[in-house]
Amino acid sequence: MSSARPFAILRADYARWLDTERRMSPRTARNYLHTLDLFSDFLSGHLGEAITGTTFGALETRDFRAFLALRKGEGLTAQTLRLDLSAIKSFYRFLRKETGMTNPALAALRSPKLPPRLPKPLTRPDMDAMIGSAADPEKGWENARDVAMLTLLYGMGLRVSEALDLTWAEGDMGNSLTVTGKGSKSRMLPVLPQVKQAIATYRKAVLADQTARHFIARWDGQVPPLFWSKTGRAMTPRMAQELTATLRRGLGLPATVTPHALRHSFATHLLGEGADLRALQELLGHSSLAATQRYTQVDTDTLLKTYRSAHRRG
Repeated sequence: MSSARPFAILRADYARWLDTERRMSPRTARNYLHTLDLFSDFLSGHLGEAITGTTFGALETRDFRAFLALRKGEGLTAQTLRLDLSAIKSFYRFLRKETGMTNPALAALRSPKLPPRLPKPLTRPDMDAMIGSAADPEKGWENARDVAMLTLLYGMGLRVSEALDLTWAEGDMGNSLTVTGKGSKSRMLPVLPQVKQAIATYRKAVLADQTARHFIARWDGQVPPLFWSKTGRAMTPRMAQELTATLRRGLGLPATVTPHALRHSFATHLLGEGADLRALQELLGHSSLAATQRYTQVDTDTLLKTYRSAHRRG
């Protein structure tokens, strides 16, 4: 296929390529083709010439940036601009495959930066409701495990991986606990009485259950985990996600409620009570203060929402 073919013919061939070779969903294909049409119309006016495959091979980085700047001026978000760029890059992959044409200028173009996502914590009532709904006596020791894990994640701000890395012996908690986080960095955390009690209740329930009690011996000299599945295997992050998904659906909470959201809730609620930012950084194990500072924005947003709903002139 010649790269000098008119754009209309290239577009038709590209549409077939998306359908037959990429097997792209009709909706995504329509979006990609729409972006390509916008790009072609822009180039026609920008360059003052009819667009062919050769045109795409001769474009410079500034041409791509001019198109993205135009789209940004239309009020589009960084996420939409990234999708536009993804669609254009897909067309260039088609051109490379069908004609052998490449354009180094596109490879040098960076995707627009997305604004940092703010953490989405639970409210205190929702957090209490979630832990309360995990208390299902019919589940036996598993009920105590679920309550203990949720209480631990929220009460100490742990990452789910940090909680699941704890051993059975470490469950015999004192007033502090050392956990190992990202980058193999260790930090010592205070243990709240509520956390200590929930873990103790869970361990007692395991030892009182004949089947569960055998899980400890089954590890045969290896270090048994603190949390395990009903079959005696180490509990996985996926299992923790499934637990929070079940609970949030039962309470009608949004999909943002994940095990990590409990860590966000810990940080936001502490900050709302006046916790020092540096102290919070240490508790969370953040390597930089910038990561912790995100929670100041979350707390400000919460205060503003409360103000607007409660103040008579809000």
